[in-house]
Amino acid sequence: MEKKPVNSATRSLATQLLFLISSILYACALATSQELLIGFKASPSSSVSSFQSLLNDSTSTFSLGFLRANQTQLALTVVHLPSLQLLWQANPTSSFRWSDKTQLFFNGSLVMSDPHTRSFWSSGTSQQGDKVVLLNSSNLQILQKQQVLWQSFDFPTSTLVENQSFTSNMSLVSSNGLYSMRLGDDFMALYANFKDGKTQQMYWKHKALEAKAEVVQGQGPIHARLESDGFLGMYQIGKTPVDIQPFNSFHRPIDTFLVLRLEPDGNLKGYYWAQTDWVVDYQAITETCELPSPCGSYGLCRPGSGCSCLDNRTQVDTGSFQCIDGDDQSGDFCSGSDDFWAIRRKGVDCWGAVYNNVTGFCYLVDYPIQTLVGVGDESKIGYFKVRVTRGGHKKIKAGIRVLGAVILAITGAVIGYAGYKIWNRRRTWPKRVLEENAEVSPGPYKNLGSASFKSIEML
Repeated sequence: MEKKPVNSATRSLATQLLFLISSILYACALATSQELLIGFKASPSSSVSSFQSLLNDSTSTFSLGFLRANQTQLALTVVHLPSLQLLWQANPTSSFRWSDKTQLFFNGSLVMSDPHTRSFWSSGTSQQGDKVVLLNSSNLQILQKQQVLWQSFDFPTSTLVENQSFTSNMSLVSSNGLYSMRLGDDFMALYANFKDGKTQQMYWKHKALEAKAEVVQGQGPIHARLESDGFLGMYQIGKTPVDIQPFNSFHRPIDTFLVLRLEPDGNLKGYYWAQTDWVVDYQAITETCELPSPCGSYGLCRPGSGCSCLDNRTQVDTGSFQCIDGDDQSGDFCSGSDDFWAIRRKGVDCWGAVYNNVTGFCYLVDYPIQTLVGVGDESKIGYFKVRVTRGGHKKIKAGIRVLGAVILAITGAVIGYAGYKIWNRRRTWPKRVLEENAEVSPGPYKNLGSASFKSIEML
């Protein structure tokens, strides 16, 4: 049979097609890679708009990769692929650019660097690993001859996944950095992190019930674990829990994936994946007004009525509810100043500083006021010291900075230091445990010198 000649155009087309098929197969192999070896390097691609996968688990449910944020930034994360829900993040306090200069590489440790912003993160393994794997649990591990040298489960960020342990050396931190969760001797608690970066205030606490096992002093710290059976358990010795916090799915076997996340509003929530969406399965705080700051600083939250401001008018529109603009919430509430005047509101439950008009002493509470809670008891009266607007008009306008609650009276009684401590122990702000960690700051202070402050008549 006579062979027909193959022209150069046909040969060129076949070569291009072969190259295209090879490129597609290579790209697919990279996308489904199940281990990273020494020498691996990767930079973000300009063609990727959301998530660039680098390493998958064997089921392709979880992936390590670059998650794009604000178009120009990225985070090295482990995500749940069907939802792109972030489960773990490397160095959440640093910002990396979405640029070909930013690089992730494996040299025995995982290293992320951005020479432009000088941001840097490393797993910092003391020994040199030989590969990186992502398990079906979403746990990212660095191995040396199958021995685990480092794993992401030891460094949680804002989220725990099912069967992940949480020890007394760990903390969960909300994505906005304002709230954290830690374990105590026999309890777990949520804390608000204030703007000075040093002050923390407990706002929710759950003590171990010790129904099946007791916490034994001297037998080591407790740890928690999110169980696939649908509960958050606390343990000390062995497998018998000292406490169980059941999810809605507890004892209702659901073949799905559970997570526990500390949300930006300060709530601790559990979810399960329902094939197309995340379903809320647990909430530590069930009422909006029990959250640490649902209406922003100096907002007023009334159960069933939502948010308002102290003067019923002032609100700065910033996309979320806020009653003051700017970050200036500082000020010595007990010292004299002519730049303040007073607001009185009935039916509020609040504190910030306590004044005894018999002794003339003022005691500061050493954390700033956030949202105030409206209560049904109109005998509770809050007095608030407010900065006077420019021009001296004693009138609240948008943009005024409310500095804090100065005096608190209940049923006509003036509360001094001793009265404050007693009242604070009896108060019923739901599940609040401020009295156990909130000490009164150095004081008392005398000679207040503020006419507007001193002229307030106590009921």
